[in-house]
Amino acid sequence: MQLSDYDDFPAILPIVVEDELFLYPFMISPVFLTDQKDIDAATDAMENNSLLFVTSSVPEKEGSRDFDAMYRVGVIGSIMRKVHIPDGRVKILFQGLARGKMLEPVEGDFNKALIDIVKPSEYDPLKVDALMGVLRDKIKILSSLSSHFPADLVRTIEENDEPNRIADLVSSMLKLDKDVAYALYVEPDIEKRLLELIDVVSSEIESAKVQREIRTKVHTKIEQTNKEYFLKEQLKEIQHELGMDTQREEEIAAFREKVEALKPYMNEDAFMEISKQLDRLARMHPDSADANVLQSYLEWVLELPFGKLTKKNLSVKDVSRELDKDHYSLEKPKERIVEFFSVRELAELRGIKQKEAGGVILCFAGPPGVGKTSLANSIATALGRPLVRIALGGLEDVNELRGHRRTYVGAMPGRLVQGLIEAKSMDPVIVLDEIDKIGRSMRGDPTAALLEILDPEQNSKYRDYYLNFNIDLSKAIFIATANDVGRIPAPLRDRMEFIGLNSYTPKEKFEIAKRYLIPQELKKHALKRREFSISDKALKILIDEYTREAGVRNLRRRIAGLMRKSARMLLEDMGKDHIAITKKNLEHFTDKKVFEISLVDKKPQVGVVSGLAWTAVGGDVLTIEAIKIKGKGMLQLTGSLGDVMKESVRIAHSVVKILIDEKKLPITPSCIPHTPKEREERINVDPSEVYKRYDLHIHVPEGATPKDGPSAGITMVTAIASILSGRKIDNRVAMTGEVTLTGKVLPIGGLKEKLIAAYKAGVTKALIPQKNYERDLDDIPNEVKKHIRIIGVSNVDEVLKEALL
Repeated sequence: MQLSDYDDFPAILPIVVEDELFLYPFMISPVFLTDQKDIDAATDAMENNSLLFVTSSVPEKEGSRDFDAMYRVGVIGSIMRKVHIPDGRVKILFQGLARGKMLEPVEGDFNKALIDIVKPSEYDPLKVDALMGVLRDKIKILSSLSSHFPADLVRTIEENDEPNRIADLVSSMLKLDKDVAYALYVEPDIEKRLLELIDVVSSEIESAKVQREIRTKVHTKIEQTNKEYFLKEQLKEIQHELGMDTQREEEIAAFREKVEALKPYMNEDAFMEISKQLDRLARMHPDSADANVLQSYLEWVLELPFGKLTKKNLSVKDVSRELDKDHYSLEKPKERIVEFFSVRELAELRGIKQKEAGGVILCFAGPPGVGKTSLANSIATALGRPLVRIALGGLEDVNELRGHRRTYVGAMPGRLVQGLIEAKSMDPVIVLDEIDKIGRSMRGDPTAALLEILDPEQNSKYRDYYLNFNIDLSKAIFIATANDVGRIPAPLRDRMEFIGLNSYTPKEKFEIAKRYLIPQELKKHALKRREFSISDKALKILIDEYTREAGVRNLRRRIAGLMRKSARMLLEDMGKDHIAITKKNLEHFTDKKVFEISLVDKKPQVGVVSGLAWTAVGGDVLTIEAIKIKGKGMLQLTGSLGDVMKESVRIAHSVVKILIDEKKLPITPSCIPHTPKEREERINVDPSEVYKRYDLHIHVPEGATPKDGPSAGITMVTAIASILSGRKIDNRVAMTGEVTLTGKVLPIGGLKEKLIAAYKAGVTKALIPQKNYERDLDDIPNEVKKHIRIIGVSNVDEVLKEALL
């Protein structure tokens, strides 16, 4: 039926209430009926070929079936088809025909109302055409951005000139809020409708642009993710075919687990650096050179014992007990070590940090073989800490300590970091061995790096070049060893406290051999105590005549040599079950004597005197010889003497001249060479002629051995005075001391080693400077003081009085 049939009068039609407002006149749309009465009414209307009026409920009154809960304006249309849905509802196709307005309700069995058709108002064609042009442009833009506007609809809008029709079509394609849609629908003024619609479309355009941009980004990201996933899956398959499988991913995952486990014990900069390098490794191709470098870096770094400390508490009693157990003698060094750890233990008990307790770096200084490194071993054992030994002898490259930067081929962490990894603890005992033998070169000065390492104020933030982050070294105990303290740079020496270890006396060596060396070597050579023995006399000969050292290292080698021969004899003659070494058969087990003890001369001589010297391996007795040759008072020196020693001889020569001039050194006429005329006429010659008419030749034997130092001053004075005066020198006297031009005797160093050497050489009287006599006599072993009469002298007059016969 045609809508025009109802143009002249209103009709009473059934009302169907829906959740949505229909703005589609002349469009077929599905309608869901929500009430059985409405379904029946719609069915009757369809059967009676009637029309329906469809409107929407007011949002504030949804759920009510009253007329007050309905919008007054709706759609007039007809039902085209009815379909039953399995869930019991009925689906119908509804064709909108015109806008209608509900005038007043009509009573009846179901909802009825008096409906009138809403006719569009008049408008200005020029304004409306302009607005239509703007709307079409907006629709074109929106259609390019959104898929809600199909091309057919855009073409329909382009070809249609009816503004209300276009407004309805555009509105039907927009997702509008119910109130906005109803306001557009009921607006009678087409100009206002188009303006409002243009605003809505403009908003939709902006929203569509934003959505499109977001979709593009998301799509790109999804594509990239899918691409990466696809490539990774391909890579996995390739690795699986090659037998590599997922080893790399497993390694990176293992690295990440280790980093997370160690994170609570790391500094923030360490965690950030390691995480950054781990992320770089994960992004790299496994076959690239940088990937190998980073993997090596992570393997090194994650081996560091972050947060691991020894559990044993510091105990001074344990330290003292261990030192006494492992070392004989060395009373003063052991006492100083115990004092050092007493301060640390007291600081720990009172909760004082090491910096506040005045942390000190110990340095054991002394000749080779006296037990410097073994003392450090004993300290580590007593503290229950691992021992890390870093040999610094000949070290020239600072990067050996600091580590190499990762840009270098074959870069590695420094020796300190490697030591911590080896120790598996952040508080080991670190022994810096031979710290006095560090070299300097164009590659840097390692002693400068040691300044930071050994400074308690700085080593809590020590930076290794390879690691590129700070680590804490303050919990480690540093112990340095040195042979010659004077070769250590002053700034480095200032950071250490020196504990001197002097030479052992023959008695101390004997006890060390009996208590430590022989039992230790028996174990090393698989011998039992009952299978090997050495008599005390043979052991003493071995010490005195086969070794010449400050320590006991060569003595250990000699004892090991005896045991090797003993082990061979036991194997060759299975009938033997014991090898005894005595004074008589010692020569059969050893080579010829290496060192004959340079005993003092049996008889006093003129111009021959024994002087005491210090060497790197202990003390020594030097025989100084002087002869006179007729000449003009010249002085000749031989024996590989250093500049200081040469100056000392010249000073001694001048001092003797003064003694002769002042008549303090008597010169008999027979000592002076006379001319024939003087002998014939018996002319008395001045005593000073003795040093004017003789050339002196001073020689220190063992000319291939360099000798230097001022401590032979009084020895030279004695030798020159003896040769010029003709008086013999006591053969049982040895001396040491620096002399000045005025004849004063100055103190010297190394007194203990010198007197031990004198004792070995059979000296019974030793002349030493008075100041040394006053302050250093307590350091001399009782064994030496018992056999040698030690005399302190303050000037050369006292020296000559004791030495010349």
